[in-house]
Amino acid sequence: MRKMQSKGAGLALVLGATLVLFGCSKKDDAATDTTVAADTGMGTMADTGMAAAPALSDANIVYILDGANHLDSMAGSVAATKGTAADVRDYGKMMMRDHHVLRASGDSLAKKLGVTPEAPAGDTHAADVQRTMSMLNSAAKGKDFDKAYIDNEVTYHQAVLQTATTAMGVAQNSELKNFIQKAAPNIQAHYDRAKAIQAKMQ
Repeated sequence: MRKMQSKGAGLALVLGATLVLFGCSKKDDAATDTTVAADTGMGTMADTGMAAAPALSDANIVYILDGANHLDSMAGSVAATKGTAADVRDYGKMMMRDHHVLRASGDSLAKKLGVTPEAPAGDTHAADVQRTMSMLNSAAKGKDFDKAYIDNEVTYHQAVLQTATTAMGVAQNSELKNFIQKAAPNIQAHYDRAKAIQAKMQ
């Protein structure tokens, strides 16, 4: 996995593609057709994000969660139309729907709590969104795209689950902690579904 330059940015990405919030990718050979996951820039969430978590404020966590939901919803929209397998298209649609709902819920909670989302130091979310979407959009339609997208979703949601635990531990507001806790089963369901699709591709 590629190491993030900033520990804060690393956590931001994990919470940034899908708490649903975050992101991660596995290390793939650059010459393979499944480089979407390898090159998204979200690869070290699990490795570097955890150490950064204690320095995060609630405003940072809200920002990270929103970014993760935003990115995973956007990636899902590409898969919903570009995916070849029905399972992949359906999964993309689920990511669009679920992460839109989570994003709206997070926004409502932030407004209720009077928390203004704030990027953590060294945040690279915008660049990572651009890189991820560019790779998804440029990947050839077919089995290679399907595999790249699902492989990324598996590693991404695995990291999100880990990051959600960390974020719950450092969040100061009890309602924010509850929001993360309630989102965790959705993240687990996304992970389980991606794993099931991935297994059928073997």
